[in-house]
Amino acid sequence: MSAKLDRRHFVAAGATALAMPFVARSASAQGTSQGSWPSRQIRMICSYPAGGQTDLLARAYGEFISKQVGKTVVIENKPGAAGAIGTADVARAEPDGHTILCSISTTYIMNRVVMKNPGYDMDKDLTLVSVIPGAGLLLVANPKTGVKTLEDFVAFARKSGKVNFGTYSSGSSPHMTINELNKQYGLNIEPVHYRGEAPMWTGMLEGTLDAAMGSYTAAQSVLQSDRGTVFAVHSKKVDAIPTVKTLPEQGATSRFFTVSGFTGWAVPKATPQPVVDRLAELCVAANNDPKVKEVLATFVLEPAIGFKETNALYQRELPIWIESAQSLGLEPA
Repeated sequence: MSAKLDRRHFVAAGATALAMPFVARSASAQGTSQGSWPSRQIRMICSYPAGGQTDLLARAYGEFISKQVGKTVVIENKPGAAGAIGTADVARAEPDGHTILCSISTTYIMNRVVMKNPGYDMDKDLTLVSVIPGAGLLLVANPKTGVKTLEDFVAFARKSGKVNFGTYSSGSSPHMTINELNKQYGLNIEPVHYRGEAPMWTGMLEGTLDAAMGSYTAAQSVLQSDRGTVFAVHSKKVDAIPTVKTLPEQGATSRFFTVSGFTGWAVPKATPQPVVDRLAELCVAANNDPKVKEVLATFVLEPAIGFKETNALYQRELPIWIESAQSLGLEPA
């Protein structure tokens, strides 16, 4: 089989995932009671660097869970390879609910497309427990470009011939956005991949990027220092900047600009269903915790949703991600 992405292969992979993304429990796992969980310290692996949105959500929800279950929840940052390093660690862990992953859509969906062997199989190795639907990611331009709208950005990109655009990982929403804009407008935007959002915005501060895309709060260091201008948001309006239009509102037509993406928690596949259900309940209950509410408000995020709702969101967005990914033409690394 060619290393190039094969359309039929990924359509089939998507169909399989849609059919059974959260099933395949062993009989012994189904019979396990949640009453014995947790029996010791819980490791929550965050597959992105400290200081970014994923890390802060992991810490806020982890602290709430710790208080509720009476056991310490230790956050371990294991970034790298678009979240694959930390995710593979969790996939290999004992499936008893004492090792939890906190990561993003890139890790859960896109790595299956852009990596030949990410070290885990999402459908076979992990169960997605609860997710926080994504917010409107900001598209920010270096003020030197003079860009204030998508139309301005397209004109700048055409005049420049090449644009360096920061992303927080290969296969991420920013990477897909670059690809879709290139296709629609015939541009040559070059993705510059970082190992997380925090270092990406540092690159923007240093002036090495023409543009970047990420969360509202993490971008504040750039925006407040006048090192960046927001010219669009991805698929959802951001209440704090209501005058900034979404990409579709400014003429972008890709279906990818209708997905929200998400941050969420996963456990090894054979983790007993009662433990999965209990963990999902705790994530939803955490939405009312003052510290969690503060972090959600900071990042302009919706609350975490339950297991069934998570399943529905995953099924709805997975085929759109795969459809867009097929057009990248990447050779899995």
